[in-house]
Amino acid sequence: MRLAWQNIAHERTRFLVTILGIACATLLMITQGSILMGFLGAASKIIDATDSDLWIAGRGASCFEFPVVLERRFVELAHSVSGVESTTRILTRIVEFRKSDGNQQLVTLIGAERGAGSRFPAPHIGNGAASDPDSILIDESSSGLLIQSGGLSSAQSGGLPSAVEINEHRANVTGRTSGFSSFLGTPYVFSSYTDGLRYTGMRPTETMFILVRVRSGASIADVKRQLMTRLPNVDVWTKKEFARKAQMYWSSQTGAGGAILAAALLGFIIGLAVVSQAIYATTMEHIEEFATLKAIGATHGFVIRVIVTQALVCGIAGYLLGIALSEPVIRQAKSAIPWLSTPAWLPLAILPPALAICMFASVLSVRAALAVEPARVFRA
Repeated sequence: MRLAWQNIAHERTRFLVTILGIACATLLMITQGSILMGFLGAASKIIDATDSDLWIAGRGASCFEFPVVLERRFVELAHSVSGVESTTRILTRIVEFRKSDGNQQLVTLIGAERGAGSRFPAPHIGNGAASDPDSILIDESSSGLLIQSGGLSSAQSGGLPSAVEINEHRANVTGRTSGFSSFLGTPYVFSSYTDGLRYTGMRPTETMFILVRVRSGASIADVKRQLMTRLPNVDVWTKKEFARKAQMYWSSQTGAGGAILAAALLGFIIGLAVVSQAIYATTMEHIEEFATLKAIGATHGFVIRVIVTQALVCGIAGYLLGIALSEPVIRQAKSAIPWLSTPAWLPLAILPPALAICMFASVLSVRAALAVEPARVFRA
C-alpha cells in the first residue's frame, strides 16, 4: 500500500488527470443511469400512482398510453367476482388543447373516477368526492407550454384559473400537480371521468381501463384467476405486472428505449476506455521501478498487488469526485428533462462497476509490468 501510494504521489499531475478521467466516467454512468431510471419510471408513472390491485385492459394493450376500448358491462361483470371490493374506470386519449391565446397543442387527456388513488391527480371540490365540472389539472412542468400569461383570468392565484378548450369543449385549468411530466411530448392533462368522456367523444357504454381493488383478506391471485375466467376476452394484470409490461414495452420495443439503453452501454464502454488508458499510462511511467522490484526479488504477486492497489486508490478517489460532480449536473439537467430520476441507491450501485472497471483496466498494466525484464534496470 505504501509503495503504491508513493508511486501515485510522485506524479501528482498524472494522479489528478487519472482521477479526473475516472470522475468523468462515473459522472457519465450516473447520468445515463438517471436517464434510464427516469424513463422507466415515467413509462409506468400513471400506473404506479393508482391504489389498485388489478388492472383490466383490452386485449393487446401494451401500455397505458395505447389503450384498447372496453365495454362498460365489464365493470358489472367484475363486481360479480368474489373478492372484488370496488372498481374505478380510467380513460386516456390524445386530444386537441386550445390555449387562451388561440394557439393549439396536443395533450394526453386522462379522465379518472374518484377512487383511483390518493396520489392520482383529479380535479375535485375541496376535500369532498364531488368533481369540479369542466375543471382540469396540468403538471407544473408543462405550465409554461399550456398557459399563456396574456390570457390569465386571475394573476393573483398564480395564473389560475385559465379558460381553455379541449376538442372544442370548454374547460378551465384550475390547478397544478407535480411529478407527472410526460416523456411523449404531449403533456398530461387530468380531468374527471365524466368530463373525460365528453372531451374524448367516447360513448358512456365504453371505457378503457378498469381498476380493481380487492377486499381485505382476499387473495389477489385468486381474484385475478376468477376475473380471467369470467372475462376471457380481456387482459387482467396485477398493478406490478402492468407497470413492468409498460416499462418493457417502452424500453425494448421503441426507438426511444433502445437509444437510452445503447447510450447507457456506450457510457460504460467509454468509461472503461478512459480508465484503462489512464491506469496503463501510470504503470508505464513507473515501469523502471517495477523492473527494479523484480531485480531485487519481488514476486509476481507483490507486483500485482501494487498495481491493483494503485488502480483501486485512483478508482475510489475518482468515484467520490464523480459523485460530487453528479449532483449539480443532474439538478441542472432536470430543468430540461423533468422526468429524470436518480434513486438514492444509484450512486452506490455505480461503485462496484467503477471499481470493476479499474480492476479490469489494471489487467493490461499487470501484463506490462510482469513482462518487463529485471535486467532492464542495469542497462545504460
